[in-house]
Amino acid sequence: MTRHLYSCPLRWSDMDAFGHVNNVVFLRYLEEARIDFMFRLAPGDGSPSFSGGSVVARHEIDYLRPLVHRHEPVTVESWVTKIGAASLTIAYEIKDPDVVYVRASTVVVPFDLEAQRPRRITAEERSFLEEYVDDGMTVTA
Repeated sequence: MTRHLYSCPLRWSDMDAFGHVNNVVFLRYLEEARIDFMFRLAPGDGSPSFSGGSVVARHEIDYLRPLVHRHEPVTVESWVTKIGAASLTIAYEIKDPDVVYVRASTVVVPFDLEAQRPRRITAEERSFLEEYVDDGMTVTA
């Protein structure tokens, strides 16, 4: 299984009054990693994949350890755990080599912005996503 790796910088403003990354900020880290991952699909080659829009239908997040400010970035690993006809689930770990701070998942729905409705995953998108599948992944048509 291939995982997408995103090096996420920590910002001073990410800290809360308790001196660690605020729980809401972790969702921003996931967003940065997800956008970096999904827009890797040939944007320079004129591919329309994922460019029409997508919406988050669900987040699940488990906070495992506090993360405090530092100058070194944290790694966000992303992979796909489910591909349906009109949605996908991306799993993540926010981590250093020896510690995991957060485990999370997001259900993403491709969205047709002009029609203002969800759309199906294209064959090109499915092919790209399948490169990042987890061994126990669920695929539906």
